[in-house]
Formats: sequence, structure tokens, C-alpha cells
Amino acid sequence: MVDLARAAAAIREGEVVVYPTETVYGLAVDALSSAAVERVFAVKERDHEKPISLAVPDVEAAAEYTRPTEREHRFMQEFLPGPVTVLVEAREAVPDVLTAGGDRVGVRVPDHPIALALLREVAPLTATSANVSGNSSARRAEAVDAAVREASAAVIDGGELPGTESTVVDVADGTIHRRGAHADEIAAWLEQG
Repeated sequence: MVDLARAAAAIREGEVVVYPTETVYGLAVDALSSAAVERVFAVKERDHEKPISLAVPDVEAAAEYTRPTEREHRFMQEFLPGPVTVLVEAREAVPDVLTAGGDRVGVRVPDHPIALALLREVAPLTATSANVSGNSSARRAEAVDAAVREASAAVIDGGELPGTESTVVDVADGTIHRRGAHADEIAAWLEQG
């Protein structure tokens, strides 16, 4: 098991860390550092037109980096922590590279004890799968792409993960961009909320 304090220190130094979430293994860097976020794009070989979400330890922390509406806040209180990514207006501190130049950012509060412990050490972090773009997401630490492992300062093994994708939702316009965990409950909330 990787020492979380050591992993957090690596993140503060601009390094990439693989960490477990309640969905799949993710890549963590300081989400407010453009240079660190660029490393994630390079490691994943990801198109810069595809934004990356940020993870925080709780809904209250999300307000430091975003401007959720009252309805978005109610939604986050209902579904986070959990396998849900909520699109909300980004504050100025959030770098353009993270949002692909847009004004909104995906927010995650992962419902996993190791992820939350890491986020209490250092946040916000990037929340994107630990794989080369186009490859399968990893459910086990040893299944993380070799190139991703080699580019990472640490791999935190959290055992086997469910592998379910998070549901990506824009509460403002009531759109589910990607159906994943809890999608039916979310759709029902959007209709009522």
C-alpha cells in the first residue's frame, strides 16, 4: 500500500498518481496546475478538446472552485459522494486546459475511502480514468496500462473496483451526457427537481 502522505507529496510536486475510486482507477494531479493537467493529457494521449473533471472531498469544497446554482447544489447534496459527475460553472482558478476552454467543469466526489483520504490531503485533483484514451478503464491496479504506470509517481492499490462509469449530468439543462451508475434515479430527480 502506498503511503497517502507520500502520494499527496508527489501530487504537490506536479507528479501523476494512480488512485482508486468507486468506479475505476483514476489519474490524480493538482487540478489547478495547468502544467500538471497537461501531464495527464500526455499520459492518456488524450485529445485536448475533451475536458477533464475535478475531484473534491465533499460538496462544500466544490464551491471553492465552482459556482453551483441552488438547484445544482441540491443535486450534489443528493448524489455526492457517489459515481456521478456534475457539470457546473468553473471559477477563475480552474485552468482552461482542464475545461477544454469551456466555462463549466465536471465535479466528482468519489465514494471511496482511499480517494477521499487522498483528497483530504490534497485537493482538488483530476478525476479521469487511468488509461490511455481508447483503452479499457482499469478495475485492478495491475490492469492499469503499463505506459500509465511508468509515467506515474505512485499507484495506490485499492483492490478490485466495480468498473461502472460515473453518470455525467448537466443539471442546468437537465441533460445526462453519459449514462452510468444511478442514471435512472438521476433522470427521475431531473424531472422532479
